[in-house]
Amino acid sequence: MNIDLFIEELKKINIEVTEHELYDLKIFKDMLIEYNGKFNLTAIKTDEEIYLKHFYDSLTITKVIDLDKELNILDIGTGAGFPGLVLKIFFPKLNIILLDSNNKKITFLNEVIKILKLENIKCIHGRAEELSDTYREYFDIVTSRAVSNLRVLSELSIPYVKVNGYFIAMKGNALEEINEAKTTIKKLSSEIIKIEEFILPIEKSTRNIIAVEKKEKTPTNYPRRYDQILKKTLK
Repeated sequence: MNIDLFIEELKKINIEVTEHELYDLKIFKDMLIEYNGKFNLTAIKTDEEIYLKHFYDSLTITKVIDLDKELNILDIGTGAGFPGLVLKIFFPKLNIILLDSNNKKITFLNEVIKILKLENIKCIHGRAEELSDTYREYFDIVTSRAVSNLRVLSELSIPYVKVNGYFIAMKGNALEEINEAKTTIKKLSSEIIKIEEFILPIEKSTRNIIAVEKKEKTPTNYPRRYDQILKKTLK
């Protein structure tokens, strides 16, 4: 995806790209390519792939949620900053925490944030199941892109969401995962309110964005330990 097509496709989802945003994305992209040689941050390495599979794909979350307001967002398993860092560039009102268990990726993200002079964005090195006491029911939105099975991810994510807030999972072709996760989501007093399926431009692969609304507080015994989540489905 070249820059012109990137701009054109974003217009279709009601995002107008500014010169400042393009400038920040270019710096982000150049740093990603440079650091990738040292830290192996991503398998996606060319300019065209980065604009399509990382930048554009991250912004498709706006198909299910309005981000042009002050919101507290947690991006679980952010990796090299997707979608969280891209969202911060386009929606500066957001207060974002980027969470990842890979310290090299956190180091990279801190460097990008410093260079771009972004405010109200913080990186945490850790695992999702380890921070639920600190940030329980704190976030308006918890998101995660291409991370873990949806059933597992739901139990890890929903405890962080405020009542009436949203857990938004960004997936590929995820019909089977969605069906498997429904019991867990219901057990955690939440409900799938929207599934946005679309085709990624150029590549023509299937994407699903699953929006889950939290209806009531999460019991304090969730999330369970990661090994327990993997072994036993909630009934």
